[in-house]
Amino acid sequence: SMCNEEFGPVFVQEPDDAIFPLHSEEKKVMMSCEARGNPAPAYSWFINGTEVDIEAVYRYSLIDGNLIITNASETADYGRYQCKAENSYGTVLSRDALLQFTYLGSFSGRTRGGVSVREGQGVVLMCTPPPHSPEIIYTWVFNEFPSFVAEDSRRFISQVTGNLYVSKVQPSDVGSYICLVKNTVTNARVLSPPTPLTLRTDGIMGEYEPKIEVHFPQSVLAARGVTVSLECFALGNPVPTITWRKMNGNIPKKARLRKSQAVLEIPNVQLEDSGTYECKAENPRGGTAFKGHIQIYTFPQWISTINDSQLDSGDQLHWECKATGIPRPTYRWLRNGELITPQSRVEMVNGELIIQKVQQADSGMYQCVAENKYGAIYCSAELTILASPPVFSLKPVRLIATLGKDVLLECKPRASPKPRVTWRRGDRRIHPSRRIMLLRNNTLRIINSSRSDEGDYVCRAENQFGSAEMTAMLRVKEAMHVELSPCKVEVTVGESVVLSCKVSHDPSLDVAFQWLLNQQPLNFQQEGGHFEYIQRQSSTVDLMIRSILLQHAGKYSCRAQTSADTLFAEAEVLVRGPPGPPGVVIVEEITDTTATLSWSGGVDNHSPISSYNLQARSPFSLGWQTLRTDPEPVTGDMESAMAVDLNPWVDYEFRVVASNAIGTGDPSAPSRGVRTKEAVPSVAPANVSGGNGRRHELVTSWEPVSEEFQNGEGFGYIVAFRANGTRGWKEKMVTSADSTTYKYRDETFPPLTPFEVKVGVYNNKGDGPFSGVVTVYSAEGEPRDAPSEVKASSISSKEIKVTWRQINPGPGRPRGYEVSYRKDSEQEESGKKKKTAGNETSMVLTGLEGNSVYVITVRGFNSIGQGPASTANTAKTKKDPPVQPPANLMWIQEGTNVSLNWEPVKSKDNESDVIGYKVLLSQEGRVHHQVMRTITPSAVLSLPEGGTYIIEVRAVSEGGEGATSSQVRVLTSSGKTDTDPLGAFWKTPSGLLCGFN
Repeated sequence: SMCNEEFGPVFVQEPDDAIFPLHSEEKKVMMSCEARGNPAPAYSWFINGTEVDIEAVYRYSLIDGNLIITNASETADYGRYQCKAENSYGTVLSRDALLQFTYLGSFSGRTRGGVSVREGQGVVLMCTPPPHSPEIIYTWVFNEFPSFVAEDSRRFISQVTGNLYVSKVQPSDVGSYICLVKNTVTNARVLSPPTPLTLRTDGIMGEYEPKIEVHFPQSVLAARGVTVSLECFALGNPVPTITWRKMNGNIPKKARLRKSQAVLEIPNVQLEDSGTYECKAENPRGGTAFKGHIQIYTFPQWISTINDSQLDSGDQLHWECKATGIPRPTYRWLRNGELITPQSRVEMVNGELIIQKVQQADSGMYQCVAENKYGAIYCSAELTILASPPVFSLKPVRLIATLGKDVLLECKPRASPKPRVTWRRGDRRIHPSRRIMLLRNNTLRIINSSRSDEGDYVCRAENQFGSAEMTAMLRVKEAMHVELSPCKVEVTVGESVVLSCKVSHDPSLDVAFQWLLNQQPLNFQQEGGHFEYIQRQSSTVDLMIRSILLQHAGKYSCRAQTSADTLFAEAEVLVRGPPGPPGVVIVEEITDTTATLSWSGGVDNHSPISSYNLQARSPFSLGWQTLRTDPEPVTGDMESAMAVDLNPWVDYEFRVVASNAIGTGDPSAPSRGVRTKEAVPSVAPANVSGGNGRRHELVTSWEPVSEEFQNGEGFGYIVAFRANGTRGWKEKMVTSADSTTYKYRDETFPPLTPFEVKVGVYNNKGDGPFSGVVTVYSAEGEPRDAPSEVKASSISSKEIKVTWRQINPGPGRPRGYEVSYRKDSEQEESGKKKKTAGNETSMVLTGLEGNSVYVITVRGFNSIGQGPASTANTAKTKKDPPVQPPANLMWIQEGTNVSLNWEPVKSKDNESDVIGYKVLLSQEGRVHHQVMRTITPSAVLSLPEGGTYIIEVRAVSEGGEGATSSQVRVLTSSGKTDTDPLGAFWKTPSGLLCGFN
């Protein structure tokens, strides 16, 4: 099986270029390598082309195929690494990977000499960076960290040399300069010693023409896809301007200018970006230019590689691999990691390897290497040479042929190289004749077989490794016939049909049947019980199709098969059914109420189409609605008709449904949406009514007309009205389609004037119909009359009752009444007002002051306003009740009765006279209480139930009730006569009388 199959090594992971930070804690580098292979591969490594003896060098160790280097250092370990994997089937070499180290040394500590220049002169300050790897970034510090030199059109830091260039020195440049470098991988930073810059005192430098101090190389080599930066900076006075151009061509659109145009940056550089670039430095004194060329190179990349091959010994091997790259790659071939050299059997040209007459010794792992000076890529494949004697997988073969048909006897041994094959019958070798032929693939063909061809045929195969034989036993039988009836039948959807398949065949053979529909075997389970297979006799089978569907139409085949022969018989079943959907519906013409539609007929499913139905839907319809048409009906031979009675200015989609004698089919796809043309509105507003509103208003309301019936843009309403008994109508336009009311105001309307009102509709096309005329009354007025018979009388020190008579309802019906009241001694402004809830004719004023005269008036009001006030009435509140509570309550309890008495309450001059007392009795824990009135300062109470009772007393006066006495608590054990008449009361020295104050 595949699992145990043996094969040569194939890389899963090859080493990658790596940059190792030298300062890292763990001085360990790992170069990865892993290959599949069976048996498992062994690994070895090459550094710079030399094989490493891992056992001998203690710093190297292998984990699986990975190479671990401890105490890595640049001097010992920088270089190109390559991994080799081998097993008994061959050897492969990985691509090579570059191991570099990142480090950043320190600047030399030597003091740097000062630089002295004239004002206006250019200057270059050297950085002289320490040893480093890989790239570093340069910045300059001015005077002290972290104040950095800003780059502009006058000052430039080259990222190639690290130097600081000042095109024209100013007095502000005087100071100390330090070069700061940063490693791009580790971000380590070091600072140079300072360089002082001073100005000379012997005058100022005059203007001079530019001199380019920084420029890119004359030839720039760049890998495709990287970012190329070209630097160009000049000294000069005035400060020069830098411009760029590309000779014969344009600077790429993606290019960017940086650092005041001193750097041209081309990202993702491509072949078309190569060419000559020029930078120019100019000032009013003159100009100078520099030209250089960008050349793009690309690493090799595979277009086609090689695949494992199995060849018979003696065959020719022909492999080809192809790669792209600039410069164009060259090719080498390796076998088991060793370079292949041309020999008599081996030739190599342009990535092709041809080996003539391969032998066992040629097997192994082959690699094609494509390389240019920028890199090499490897692809590999295994060559296996087959060498085996002939073997037949089938021992004897039994064949049954049909009389008069052709017979094929196959001979297919496995062998390598290909064997020679001969056939014999019995012990006589077969010589080809017109009737018996040996085909190119060693198959024996017997034409028009007869009984005399029965017998044993032997095929013999041999090559240099051995030979083998196979026997084919041939029998010849009667031919088979198959008949399927009926051979053509028409049925209607839902009916059933039986197809019968009858076979005659050689009685010594078994026959198997299969049914097919349109050449696909019928799946009896899947077809939802529509198909049933019925075996009548050994040589007849029926296919029953129950309640047939349209999709069951087609060509049915009965396939009969014996070990000698296979035959088919075919019958056609046509199914009549409702029509299929009509084709695309096109709106040919549209008016305000009609649409002319055309369509193409769908399939009629073997029953002619009798009629078409046109249907539509709009945002206002519930689903699809059948349309009236012209002509009516639309017969099956028509392919266009007009839909009528549509609404104007409505979006419609249309579809068509076909019917035939069997039924109605599926609808067509909907047409595209169209909108009918605009028309004058035809529907008047419903439910016109009105009334109420503010004084002098005529309010008209209606139900808005739905968008479906607005029939066009600019829809609105016309409200027409006239006072009953007048002739001309007044018309007002309401421009909003959503409006439901219109208010007309006229100071001359008397309240509740009857008007005739009607509401019409219009749109941009014109005026539509009016509603019927209804009567609407203008708004009522406020009440006209003041209430009469106003009476006010004092109830207590805090309350006065006011009564009056209803106002006669005139054009201003009162909705309620408002009572105004104030103390006679106060100003009118400080008065209070209180409204009735409805049309009541009395009110109790509460919260008043005792012994005070109040002035009271009443007026009617409604939604329009207030009527006139009644004449003023006065009433005086009673004096306040006494402040002093009843004191010294005392009681005697006898059985269920309690006798109470207390000191009488004396009223002061400004208090109402006492006219009696109120005794309140309640059971503790209950809300309900009993009240008893008495004129004298005493009372007898009956306590019917057991429990605790609370008793309180208040004085009663004309001005109301006075303050409450202290509470008395009485305990009774039960309402029954008690043997101990004192119950639960305690005795006191003073006898049976207890008093609480």
